[in-house]
Amino acid sequence: MNIYEDLRYRGLIKDFSNEEKIKEMLAKRQVIYCGFDPSASSMHMGNFVMIMTLMRLQRAGHKIIGVVGGATGMIGDPSGRSSERNLLDGDSLSHNTAQIAAQLGKYLDLSDKNKGEMLNNYDWLSKINILHFLRDYGKYFTINYMLAKDVVARRLNEGISYAEFSYMLLQSVDFLYLYNNHGVTMQIGGSDQWGNLVSGLDLIRKVKGSDAEVEVMTAHLLTNSEGVKFGKSVDGALFIDPNKFSPYKLYQYFYNVGDEDAYKYLKVFTFLTKEEIEAINKEHLKAPHLRLAQTRLAQEILTIVHGKEALEHALKMSEALFSGDVKDLKEEDILELFEDIITPLEKNMKLEDALITLKAATSKREARELINGNSISVNGTKEKDPNLILDEIYLLHGKYVILKRGRRQYFVGAIN
Repeated sequence: MNIYEDLRYRGLIKDFSNEEKIKEMLAKRQVIYCGFDPSASSMHMGNFVMIMTLMRLQRAGHKIIGVVGGATGMIGDPSGRSSERNLLDGDSLSHNTAQIAAQLGKYLDLSDKNKGEMLNNYDWLSKINILHFLRDYGKYFTINYMLAKDVVARRLNEGISYAEFSYMLLQSVDFLYLYNNHGVTMQIGGSDQWGNLVSGLDLIRKVKGSDAEVEVMTAHLLTNSEGVKFGKSVDGALFIDPNKFSPYKLYQYFYNVGDEDAYKYLKVFTFLTKEEIEAINKEHLKAPHLRLAQTRLAQEILTIVHGKEALEHALKMSEALFSGDVKDLKEEDILELFEDIITPLEKNMKLEDALITLKAATSKREARELINGNSISVNGTKEKDPNLILDEIYLLHGKYVILKRGRRQYFVGAIN
């Protein structure tokens, strides 16, 4: 299967400027670029669709260029937004630009400039005089042309500033600059970028001639089986920065997706072959309750995004929760797993009183019944003495005690 067929199988292509021409171009080495917006200090898994696409193209032998929008980030991309975005201050933008560049460098092979490069469009856009910008580039864009673009048309009722209105011109100049100076022949982006991508294509052909061999294509904006735009969870955006969204939470998110989404995400977020994906799905459908597809999906994603050690740690945390053997958890693991249910406890409380304080029982009578019924564990060990004193011996990391009622209900106390 060639790269074009592979992208089609995975559902990664939505729009083409010229499908037949793109097929032809992808059959031989191209220089392909994608831009990344530094509006946040970390990309999320929605952005990772494009990173994975660049990785696939690079593995297929194409040179890829990741462009961080240090200049365009000062304006703000209006694509997909219903209102003007708040502009970042200089320090925040510089920080975000550096962070995004570092993340891209983690996933793209930049060891050889013939394979890949990382660029910042501030390096060329900041050097253009405003009069030259209007004369050399603005003259190629009519107001009617720009108003017809979806990214602008959707904002006309709410209003759009001249700054955001000019964004597509800046991105178009990027494409022309990269064509002239880096041999870029193709730009890719999310489907919400279609208008910006086509504008760059048009600019190149107006400046360099209609026979310039350049094309663009977009990827579908990923949604789940309910049509909800991908990239958010109950805990917020699925950031790829482990300090913003932990590897364990990322593992759990993908382990808990539905069957239809698991099949779709195996195509988008893994390097498994078509044959491997179809075999996994076939086995999964024989016994969906075993969650074979979700398990493999979560394992593959965590390995790609955070590495094998992060996967092993997430599996260890999951096993500790499932088995109840929590006594060896690190303090940071306890905080991550139970941050929403940690409750203050007094020193040297009786077990039955602790159960009431932590709302694991409503009365001493119920607490004693649970303890006598072998339903209560303290740090993974069953306890049958309601008068057991939770002294320092029972404190994990000198502070925490983890109680479990039945098979799944956890209650955590912290002694200050």
